[in-house]
Amino acid sequence: MADRIAKLERNTLETQIGVEVNLDGSGKSSFKTGVPFLEHMLDQVARHGMIDMAIQASGDLHIDAHHTVEDVGITLGQAFTQALSDKKGIRRYGHAYVPLDEALSRVVIDFSGRPGLEFHAEFPRASIGDFDVDLFIEFFQGFVNHAKVTLHIDCIRGRNAHHIAETIFKAFGRALRMALEADPRMEGILPSTKGAL
Repeated sequence: MADRIAKLERNTLETQIGVEVNLDGSGKSSFKTGVPFLEHMLDQVARHGMIDMAIQASGDLHIDAHHTVEDVGITLGQAFTQALSDKKGIRRYGHAYVPLDEALSRVVIDFSGRPGLEFHAEFPRASIGDFDVDLFIEFFQGFVNHAKVTLHIDCIRGRNAHHIAETIFKAFGRALRMALEADPRMEGILPSTKGAL
């Protein structure tokens, strides 16, 4: 399997984003987004997904974090699309359950070529520190639309908002890792009966 590495930038009037990914990395990460809780969550994805990830973002945080968080999701999705190329030889599907104390979340992903997000998580409060929990959906929707994946996220239980968020992002990383793995029985083969993903 060829190197699965991507580096790209996305610049708008609201944000300037730079992303580098290595899908076959060791979980190294570097973030400078101005949104500390997002960086904490992305670090979980990198470590549990064994994906090297570097993200820099400059956005209109004087308004709020919405554009920055969404555009990081968009640019990360674009980087995954670029790094994956033709998707030949991957497992395609991935899933993970991750607990953290009282919280338990399940994430299932399909690199289907069809964007779709089902996000089902109830947070006991509106923010974690100064991070608006509504922005989780914006991040994942941006990623889904541009990585062209089907993604189901379900928090099965949880009382602590931080624990809920962390189980979701850890499970996301683990599901990514499974789906992106090379399947030795599918070497050079596209994992689709349609012949296209």
